[in-house]
Amino acid sequence: MSAWPDLLGPAEAVAPRLLGAVISHGPVAVRITEVEAYAGSRDPGSHAARGPTPRAAVMFGPAGHLYCYVSYGMHTCANVVVGHDGEAAGVLLRAGEVVAGHDVARERRPGVAESQLARGPGLLCRALGISVDLRGTDLAEGPVRLELPATPVADVVSGPRVGLRLAAQRPWRFWIADDPTVSDYRRHPKASDGRP
Repeated sequence: MSAWPDLLGPAEAVAPRLLGAVISHGPVAVRITEVEAYAGSRDPGSHAARGPTPRAAVMFGPAGHLYCYVSYGMHTCANVVVGHDGEAAGVLLRAGEVVAGHDVARERRPGVAESQLARGPGLLCRALGISVDLRGTDLAEGPVRLELPATPVADVVSGPRVGLRLAAQRPWRFWIADDPTVSDYRRHPKASDGRP
């Protein structure tokens, strides 16, 4: 039996359930306000679309683990692995509100407004101090921890994912309506609207 029954299911169904969840690492905790779903072999935008490469192997399960990667050679991004063992799926943590460890988060993100401390996937990881070395971490046992919300967030909006070239129009980005910590939408200049 999974330690994370709420994370078992298709990525696009599980993703909205992570809104309002709190992820913590050391003294910093962030309430998640924006996520994106990635569905492995069903999704050409996923790192796991071509199978379990060394980088993406953790996406194949079990649910409730951390999948980290480096974007543009400089930003660490974090995903929560979801779905059933053997079926790759993840939910990218795109943005959130710092709810604990404000002083530490400000040291890591000096000179930015409170709402900007964890606004964007790379900045969220920077605020939390998450590096790619934490790939595979069990989110139930730390050092990075995830606490799901007791009740689902009510005002959820969905739309296309940010910056993808393939399967760009899938409405698998989810965010809390009118939350100031949600990042801006940016369409990839070579985005394909086709659905392979």
